[in-house]
Amino acid sequence: MSAVMKEQLSMWKDDQEELWQAVMAKDARRDGDFVFAVESTGIYCRPSCPSRRPRRDRVSFFRLPEAAEQAGFRACLRCHPKRARLIDPQVELVQRMCRYIEAQEETTTLANLSEIVGVSTFHLQRVFKSVMGITPRQYADACRIGRFKSRVRETGSVAGAIYDAGFGSSSRLYERAPSELGMTPATYGRGGRGAVISYTTASCPLGFLLVAGTEKGLCAVKLADSEAKLEVDLSREFPEAKLRRNDIAFDQPVRDLLEYLKGKQPSLDLPLDIQATAFQWQVWEHLRRIPYGETRSYGQVAKAMGQPKAVRAVARACATNPVALVIPCHRVIREDQSLGGYRWGLQRKEKLLKRERETSGDRS
Repeated sequence: MSAVMKEQLSMWKDDQEELWQAVMAKDARRDGDFVFAVESTGIYCRPSCPSRRPRRDRVSFFRLPEAAEQAGFRACLRCHPKRARLIDPQVELVQRMCRYIEAQEETTTLANLSEIVGVSTFHLQRVFKSVMGITPRQYADACRIGRFKSRVRETGSVAGAIYDAGFGSSSRLYERAPSELGMTPATYGRGGRGAVISYTTASCPLGFLLVAGTEKGLCAVKLADSEAKLEVDLSREFPEAKLRRNDIAFDQPVRDLLEYLKGKQPSLDLPLDIQATAFQWQVWEHLRRIPYGETRSYGQVAKAMGQPKAVRAVARACATNPVALVIPCHRVIREDQSLGGYRWGLQRKEKLLKRERETSGDRS
């Protein structure tokens, strides 16, 4: 890795306050150096954007617009951050590769990419992942999935969208459907309309538990103070689906979850059928690797992903986790050891962590 890249990575790791001051000053000299993303709006901007400044705790920084988009943010229509000229040549190299990959209808190889830019495959892979947080292959897969989604929304034709997006056959897309689309391509093409989602509820140590899913796996695991609230939340999340109560279908998953909550089952390996961006999946995969009874900070998760600047984006991915407990987002806390946020309530997060620590101690 070059000295320039090392210096750039060090800045993202240690100089967050400097970046924030540039945003507050609307410093046009930093345009092309980074973009900032706002969690509450889902939008990213260049530093000089004339828009009203958000609260600091809602902002995260990215070296490339494409990296911000991988984290689920949209480009600002006022400052057009993708038009800013990049300052760092290494980052510019990665952006060139991103735009080349986006333009390809078929999968390109790492060797082909390295030949185009004139650097070794090892160097290209390493620089690309340090900037984007994912490999060129993962980025290419995410782009193809994105093209499929756009085309099927435009035309309503799943078959046509499959080939327009660059998949050689429907089987190639369906292989990725559970982990990258959620449900199936046809279901997604109808906006979820017609999907049959079964669910059940049960009393648990944290109040009430709802488990819902399709034939492929679980699409929701929720916690609340009442069954009525859980059912309302489910109907809001899947307004176009046919919701059917089916207690028998989820007998085993519910048992596993209840055993987990009682501290009798330290791990959960349940099939999932959820929709996510490539970045969200990266975060969730890291969460599932956090050992039972342990915690990690949002910053530690971001660093483990090779993207130390994406602390806020990691927090956002935790907050959008649709399957409580199965993906243990409760194991992620703030740097100062305070709990941070939790979609299902901080009291539940505190109880979960306490139970895991106590049970883990009993086993040692």
